[in-house]
Amino acid sequence: MPPHASPSPIPREPSAGPHTPDANSTGKAGYVYLIAVVAALGGLLFGFDTAIINGALIFLKKDFNLTDSQTELAASSILFGAVAGAALAGWLTDRYGRRRLLFGAAALFTLSALAAAVPRTLTEFVVARLAGGLAIGVASLLVPLYIAEIAPARIRGQLVTLNQLAIVTGILLAYVASYYLADLGVASWRWMFASAALPSVLFMVTLLLVPESPRWLLGRGRDAEALGTLTRLNGPVAAATEAAEIQAALVAERGEEANLYQPRLRQPLRIAVVLAVLQQITGINTILYYGSIIFTEHSGQSAASAIGANALIGGINFAGTIVALFIIDRVGRKPLLLVASGGMALALGALVVALQLHAPGPWLLGLIMLYVACFAVGLGPGVWVVITEIFPNAVRGRAASLATVALWIACTFISFTFLSLVKAAGLSGAFGLYAVLSALTFGFVWRAVPETKGRTLEEIERSWQ
Repeated sequence: MPPHASPSPIPREPSAGPHTPDANSTGKAGYVYLIAVVAALGGLLFGFDTAIINGALIFLKKDFNLTDSQTELAASSILFGAVAGAALAGWLTDRYGRRRLLFGAAALFTLSALAAAVPRTLTEFVVARLAGGLAIGVASLLVPLYIAEIAPARIRGQLVTLNQLAIVTGILLAYVASYYLADLGVASWRWMFASAALPSVLFMVTLLLVPESPRWLLGRGRDAEALGTLTRLNGPVAAATEAAEIQAALVAERGEEANLYQPRLRQPLRIAVVLAVLQQITGINTILYYGSIIFTEHSGQSAASAIGANALIGGINFAGTIVALFIIDRVGRKPLLLVASGGMALALGALVVALQLHAPGPWLLGLIMLYVACFAVGLGPGVWVVITEIFPNAVRGRAASLATVALWIACTFISFTFLSLVKAAGLSGAFGLYAVLSALTFGFVWRAVPETKGRTLEEIERSWQ
């Protein structure tokens, strides 16, 4: 939707029994959280594998004597794989299910971690990271989608945000691992990548404990399995009501099931794709991937100090996501997105001024931490929550895949061009551009994004009709 067009808000429809709020539910809350935590391990691996390059890049660049363009390729190769993984995941998950595809991603995470630790050339390293990117693309789509499909409406935002918390936990663990492994010398980057194999194996094993998505099962005619899972999640009365509601939505969708571009989906598709792109082009991954190089080359810090500064940034990212976890279902999605994008624009604007005035390193670090905190509270978790909520069941995998592919393409473009942009426009010019894009994000959210807090997925679906 163009920023100047204001959509009508999603009408609040009356919902049946268990959704007001799960009054008849006797489901096991612990089981819901167990499923969400296991699935979120995929998010942890996503965060770890993307962020470990930050500390490793300093040593990899020295070990292989990389130019700037080769360094950009080494940092961004995983993202090219993520684009392909996200593109394939939408079709594969609608055909084969959520759980089975997550298990395949866990196996690929393990193999790529080991392969990235032993290359003799840049080409071998890039191939290993491309394989890891495939796993990340699959996990980035499926983990929040799967959690959204099993979560009760009243805590869906919180549980999907748990995935973002896992991502930033992975990022923080990658920074901490890099900090302690940096003492091993130039070859320490190999141990940094290999360390991801352990949580990857843990993810594979724990996936054996969780069920398939009941919404996917109902779409495949496996009603008894779906009802069994819904009963464990919500209790027998709520399960029967929810199963009937999902079945009714599936029947209504059946005539248009294969058509992803039907008129009623144009608005949610536009919102999801634009939000996904804006989340990335506001520059967050330039900090997550190139933070060590920024601090070593632009503030004169040593490699160890730069990695330590990144650990602080990872801690802020983690703390901000904790805040989002507890307030997203109370405050709502839209207010957090507005606060985040507005705060990011102000923090980046101040950072540009500080760079122009040659402010000392602590000022730069403080403003970058403020920028990351704003992102973590809203834009990080909020975009994933909205993407997984706003599409009908029959096309959710493919539609969310489109948005996720757009996100990874934007992420790849920003990461692959960052050093070149800094060389052409300076660090202040690069962050000035991201400040403007953050302000545009605020305007888009204000005009185009509806609030979805507290609605069942089927209620949100009916609103687009």
